[in-house]
Amino acid sequence: MSVRVAIVGLGWAGRELWLPLLSEHADFEVVAVTDTEPAAREAFGVVPGIPVYATLDALTPRSIDLAVVAVPNYLHAEVAATLLGKGISVFLEKPVCLTSEEAGTLAAAERSGGAMLLAGSAAPYRSDVGALARLVPDLGHIRHVDLSWVRARGIPKAGGWFTQRSKAGGGVLFDLGWHLLDTLASLLGPARFAEVVGVTANDFVNVGSWSAAWRHDQPVADAGGDVEDTARGFLVREDGVSVALHASWASHEARDVSRIQVVGSEGTAELRCTFGFSPNRHPQSVLTLTREGITMPVPVPDEPIGNEYRRQLDGLAAVLGDPGNRGRAIGEARTTVGVIEDFYASARSARVRNTVPAYR
Repeated sequence: MSVRVAIVGLGWAGRELWLPLLSEHADFEVVAVTDTEPAAREAFGVVPGIPVYATLDALTPRSIDLAVVAVPNYLHAEVAATLLGKGISVFLEKPVCLTSEEAGTLAAAERSGGAMLLAGSAAPYRSDVGALARLVPDLGHIRHVDLSWVRARGIPKAGGWFTQRSKAGGGVLFDLGWHLLDTLASLLGPARFAEVVGVTANDFVNVGSWSAAWRHDQPVADAGGDVEDTARGFLVREDGVSVALHASWASHEARDVSRIQVVGSEGTAELRCTFGFSPNRHPQSVLTLTREGITMPVPVPDEPIGNEYRRQLDGLAAVLGDPGNRGRAIGEARTTVGVIEDFYASARSARVRNTVPAYR
C-alpha cells in the first residue's frame, strides 16, 4: 500500500523537485498540495486527482500519511510542528530548524502528536559518496576530514528570503553547510562537537552578477542581503576527529566543486565532484585512495544529476514504518544546528576582536 503524501509549499522545490519525484515513485501517492500564496496555487494549475488547498487545515491524519514540507526556512519549524502536533508525520527539507529552541519545539510536537519527523538531506545518498563511505573502514583510525562545497557563481534568490537572516537563519552555512555536516555524519557516524572556530564573509552576496543564473530566480528590487556567502571553519568532534569546513555560494573558481577528503592512519580517500543541480560542474566524480605515496583511482558509479533525491525516497517508506526512528531526526538536527550556532558565535567574536585597537 502506497504512502499518501501532501506537498506543503509550491515553490521551486515543491513544484519542480518533490512533485515529479513522488508522483513517479511506486511507494508514494500525492493526494494533496498546499500553499498560502494565491499566485503559487495558480501557477501549479490543475493536476487531475490532486486538490490544491490554501491552508494546512484540510490535512488530517485520516487523509494523508506524510507531509513533505518545502517552504522557506523561517517557516520550517512552525509548519512542521503544526503538522506533527496534529499527528501527521513530516518529511522536512534541510535545514530542519534554525535554532536550538526550534529543535525543542519540534521534539515536543513529535511527542505530543505521536507522529514522526523525517529529515531530508540528499547529499549522503549520492552514489559517489556511497563509494567513498565504503572506503572509510579500510582507512584505519580516522584523524581528519576536509569538507568543501564551493560554487563559482551561485547565490540563490538574489535579494529574496534566502539572503535575509531573519528568514533563512543564515547564509551559505545553513544552505550548503548543512549538507556537508550531514554528509560527515553519514561517513563517520553522528557525534557532537567539542570545539568550533569559524569565520564568515559576504563579499559577493549583494552583487547581482554572482547570483545563481541557472536557478532562473527573479531578483527582488531594493532588497539587500545580510547573510554570509562564504564560511570557513575548523571543528573538533568529541571522538577526536578534526574537521575543516569551507562552504561558498560564490568564489573566483571556474566551476562549482565539492571535495571530501578523509584522512586515516592507514590511508587517505578523496572525492572531488559537484553537489547539487548547477550545470557549471565538473564533468565527472573522481575518487582516489592514497597509501604510502601511491594514489590509486577508485571506480565511481555514474548517475544522472539529482538522482540522490530519488534514492533518498527509496527507503523512506520503511523508515516511516518503524516507530523506533521517532526522535532520531530531531537528535541529529540538534547537533547540526548547535554546530552552526557555535560557528556564528565564533565568527561574531572574531569580528569584534578585529574592531578593537590592539594595545601597544
